[in-house]
Amino acid sequence: MILCVFMRIIISYKDRVTFIMLVDIILNKDCLTGLAELPSGSVDLVFADPPYNLQLTGELTRPDQSVVDGVNNSWDQFDSFKAYDHFSEAWLEECHRVLKPNGAIWVIGSYHNIFRLGKTLQDLGFWILNDVIWRKTNPMPNFRGRRFTNAHETLIWAAKSPKSKYQFNYDSMKMLNEDLQMRSDWTLPICNGQERLKDKAGKKIHPTQKPENLLSRVILATTKPNDVILDPFFGTGTTGAVAKRLGRHFIGIEQDTTYAENAKKRVSAIKPFDQSIVDLTEKRDLPRIPFGALIERGWIKAGDVLCDDKNRYSAKVRADGSIITRDEKSGSIHSVGAQLQGSTSCNGWSFWYLEGKTGPISIDSLRADLRKEMN
Repeated sequence: MILCVFMRIIISYKDRVTFIMLVDIILNKDCLTGLAELPSGSVDLVFADPPYNLQLTGELTRPDQSVVDGVNNSWDQFDSFKAYDHFSEAWLEECHRVLKPNGAIWVIGSYHNIFRLGKTLQDLGFWILNDVIWRKTNPMPNFRGRRFTNAHETLIWAAKSPKSKYQFNYDSMKMLNEDLQMRSDWTLPICNGQERLKDKAGKKIHPTQKPENLLSRVILATTKPNDVILDPFFGTGTTGAVAKRLGRHFIGIEQDTTYAENAKKRVSAIKPFDQSIVDLTEKRDLPRIPFGALIERGWIKAGDVLCDDKNRYSAKVRADGSIITRDEKSGSIHSVGAQLQGSTSCNGWSFWYLEGKTGPISIDSLRADLRKEMN
């Protein structure tokens, strides 16, 4: 059964074969059946939150003998590690097939399963890029006091192959982290409050619902607007909700009808952000503008003098786009900036300024203006 949230049609091309694929849908089927229906090379990103295979042998109780509402569902129960590995290999192989050549996958798990999944990923040809630790600010305590409190889960981020030109929005992640490089340890709370879906009796609908902030970071980091994100274990639809809000498409596969129906209601209620909010262009994706283009346009003239922001260094612009200092250090804006600072490298665009009528003007701002004009 297909539960349509808001259906669209995408026409893709692979080896000159045209295929039509439905997106923004929930397939109410087991993951292997649903995956088999998807065309090869049709998905940009997979986010998978598979069964943990917790191997629970009985009820978990608190010190007051109340029962912990843990994961004891049939979908998390396997006869053996071998059976779990066989299942994992089957769905991961299908995910590898449906990913585009430059696609990638995120798999999340606990110590019960993540190491087995990592081996399978590598065996199938995926290329691991990072393992990310999700450190929970409010983890469930260890009630028996026999182990450390399990306060984190691990995410594996992997490209389809070593040759994949995977998407990574470095600048967006740096901006999200107060202009510092985003690290591979993420401190975020577990899903709770109004975000946690509950039934009429106040019981959690899904025991392992992931927080939207976690999916938001994954999607912002590794996709572009209009990319197609597949979640083969859709649950109550966190991936779909965040994807829709951020202007991405999704395909969800969920065998449990209760989960799927609640996911449909949840995603249907999401209002997408305005395109201008989610269309975040990475610096590396911007069109290349050589320094000489500013000279050719007359925005900077041969003979103009450039200086750094503290007016320690200066250099004169030459007709071919190179610059030269008083002691005849010459070369590109980058190489001369590096020579002057005794450094191996320098970003000349951020280092040099042009004297203007109202004060120094960053040549990088002139480059940005030229890009706008060219668009």
